[in-house]
Order: sequence, then structure tokens, then C-alpha cells
Amino acid sequence: MKWIVGLGNPGPQYAKTKHNVGFMALDELAARHGIVFNQNKCKSVIGEGMIDGVKTVLIKPMTFMNLSGEAVRAYMDYYKVQLEDMIVVYDDLDTELGKIRLRYQGSAGGHNGIKSIIQHTGTQIFNRVRMGISRPEPGFAIVDYVLSTFPKKDGDKLEKMIQDTGSALEFSLKHTFEQTMAKFNG
Repeated sequence: MKWIVGLGNPGPQYAKTKHNVGFMALDELAARHGIVFNQNKCKSVIGEGMIDGVKTVLIKPMTFMNLSGEAVRAYMDYYKVQLEDMIVVYDDLDTELGKIRLRYQGSAGGHNGIKSIIQHTGTQIFNRVRMGISRPEPGFAIVDYVLSTFPKKDGDKLEKMIQDTGSALEFSLKHTFEQTMAKFNG
């Protein structure tokens, strides 16, 4: 079994914001494979299904971004799942809008959701897909930027990035993360 955690903030006011691309990627994957988010447990909204013959659980923490680790820990403890079967999908300021970068370890890089997961799992070693949102213009507060929506002009880049993320996640289910990185890290 694989479990994929998309990071974001709950509630309609955050649905289309830059900080919620992790949720968007999971929604895309769910739509491709007929998975429904119909369970509320472990501080998350969860959908389970088969993707290319692999049992896969899609998890959207409902703890708000900065406490994402609480939901990850709750799921790990309840289901006794392995960290090496997890992939975390989230927004990244240091990756250009429209690009994705895959890594299997590293610091939080200032991302509070990842910082929380590291804190609650006790390790920096877990698979991740970083979805690029680029940095804001100088003088634009980071918090305001990540909680803002994408401009219309970026719609195509955003859509392609969501599609690419879905494809990378699908590929990762049947291949090693190293193989997935080699294929999808441009």
C-alpha cells in the first residue's frame, strides 16, 4: 500500500490558493482513478482506491498547513504504515511555477507544513514532490503570497504542473522513487 499526503489548508476560502497545490494534485489523481474523499479520520479527509493495481490512500490533512505533521503522525500510528510508503506533495517557493522537483530527503526549507512533518516523524527522510509556485515580487509578504490565488495568465502552467504531478505520482507507485526522480526531475 502507498499513501500520498497532499498539503493545503481546509475550507473554500483556501481552495484555489498557491498553498493548496498539494490538494489540487490529489484531486486530479482522485478524478483520474475514481477515488472519492469520503472518510474523515486521523485529522484528515481520506480517499482510498486502486491506481494501476496498487492500493493507494490519498490524504488531505485538515489541520491547516502548519500542523500537517499531526495528521501524518495520527495516520501512521493508527494504521501502522511505513514512512517509506508515503509521498508528500506540496507547494515550493524555490521551484519555478509550473515545474516539479522530487526529493527523498532534506530540510523543510522554510515550509511550515514540511517542518511539522519532520517534527512529528523525527526524520527528514521521506519522499516528496515539490510543486513550483515561484517567489513573489520583492516587498510582497510570503504569507500573503502563498494564500493568494494564481493569476489567470498562469492557468496553463498550473494545469500542466498538476497533470505532471499526477503522472509522477502514478509512476512512483510501480517504480522506485529514484527512478521516478530520474524521469520527472527535468
